[in-house]
Amino acid sequence: MSEKRKFKKRFCKYCEAKIDFIDYKDLYQLKHSLSERFKIMPRRLTGNCKRHQDIVTIAIKRARQTALIPYIIDRKNVVENPFEVIR
Repeated sequence: MSEKRKFKKRFCKYCEAKIDFIDYKDLYQLKHSLSERFKIMPRRLTGNCKRHQDIVTIAIKRARQTALIPYIIDRKNVVENPFEVIR
């Protein structure tokens, strides 16, 4: 039988910084929870706790509604670093 892999425990960076509110206009914080195609990354990859993942998800959805973050990226015209557009 193969041995079980041991991964490093991920910690919620928002809990460590004692952040209670994540603003949808703060794109610098939100871009760490988005993939290169602007999809919301899951908890197992970001290490966020359930509470902060829900807050991040709501903030990203609000930023999409106000057109600060795009909903999708065109596959034919992929930008090398899409977060440069966010600045």
